[in-house]
Amino acid sequence: MAMAGSAIGLGNIWRFPYMVGQNGGAAFIVVYLFAAIFLCVPIFLSESIIGKRAQLSTVGAMEKLAPGTPWKYIGLFTFFAPIILVSYYSVVGGWSVAYQVRALSFAVTDVSMTQADHSARFGSFIASTWTPLIWHTVFIGLTAIIVRLGIRKGVEQFTRASTPLLFVLIIVIMVYSLSLPGSKAGVDYLLKPDFSKLTGGAMLSAMGQAFFSLSIGVGCILTYASYMKRGENLLATGVGTAAFDLMFALLAGFAIMPAVFAAGIEPGAGPGLIFETLPYIFSTMGMTHPVISHVISILFFTTIVVAALTSSVSMLETCVAFLVDQKNWSRKKATLVLFLCCWAIGVVCSLSFGPLKDFHILGNTIFNFCDKLISNFVMTIGSLLFVIFVGWRMKKADVWDELTCGGRLRSSRWFKPIYFMIRWVSPIVIVVIFLSNLFL
Repeated sequence: MAMAGSAIGLGNIWRFPYMVGQNGGAAFIVVYLFAAIFLCVPIFLSESIIGKRAQLSTVGAMEKLAPGTPWKYIGLFTFFAPIILVSYYSVVGGWSVAYQVRALSFAVTDVSMTQADHSARFGSFIASTWTPLIWHTVFIGLTAIIVRLGIRKGVEQFTRASTPLLFVLIIVIMVYSLSLPGSKAGVDYLLKPDFSKLTGGAMLSAMGQAFFSLSIGVGCILTYASYMKRGENLLATGVGTAAFDLMFALLAGFAIMPAVFAAGIEPGAGPGLIFETLPYIFSTMGMTHPVISHVISILFFTTIVVAALTSSVSMLETCVAFLVDQKNWSRKKATLVLFLCCWAIGVVCSLSFGPLKDFHILGNTIFNFCDKLISNFVMTIGSLLFVIFVGWRMKKADVWDELTCGGRLRSSRWFKPIYFMIRWVSPIVIVVIFLSNLFL
């Protein structure tokens, strides 16, 4: 559940629908599913093998499994990456908390507001200086509190309770969305692929989305695997996590896209899709069913907040584990220092929608630069290093021992094809993806 909670987050419910809308619908989903199953699962297993074998977080794991070698620097690489990731991630998490509060106060379901009004409200909100910063602070603070409570009282208890809740909430929203007049066009958009619209950039975006959604390449999975017991089934965990993640992404697509088409809204609206279009849908619903409209809007934004927190907790935990394991810091000190670092970087990312919107790095705003840096480059580099380490640096017998629990598990029959994927297929595909992102 913790690993599924790490994977299920804003990448599924916020990023996935608008990426689908910008990249051709069903054809994008086909590439995304293929990448998640055949590329990301072997990478997921590679991270898990390292963490479970070493029973330590990233730096400590590499030092233990490859002592006296430069491999320990992978750990440092995966220490800084989650800091950047959780920093800009918490900006969107803050938007989610703000809209949840608006939903609770019935502001989201104002029947007098048009689609243009909701878009203008969202644009004004993210462009302001202080309000988004307040909600960014609230979100990163909630994340820090959960991590501060520790593995069992904080991370484990939160994810065990929240992950099943996520599925219940998104299914409720999906059922309503599919009942709207005109929603069939959205269903067709998700189920009938038009590969003529699938560009090279769209294929790369689909692969990048698979990396982002499963949180691979930045040490989150490795850190969670280090808490696993020796006899636990890594293959079942990896496939199960990927299945949960894919299922939730598709449910989110069917919860949002049919409603978007029913309202006659452009599916390629971008990162503001759910914050600009869904409130309008709730407003129109409120004209005939005000009570249901309020309940659904509250459930929807509660789902987003919970999904965002499950992932931000896993990312911050990765960094905290490094400072606790390797630097002998107390969990309280490590959490406080990382909270301040992520908060400061997140402030700059938030201001890139307002006062700093004209400041660009390589043609991107600060927020977009951080997003592209992590999803297109950092995650691919980290994933490449993990599969090379498992496929070429670790002993084959050790990999077999962790993946099959010494041959006691039925998954031992799958060892050869999985090991072949890790050793040969994954590194080649990742290099192609990285170079394509670099030059395209």
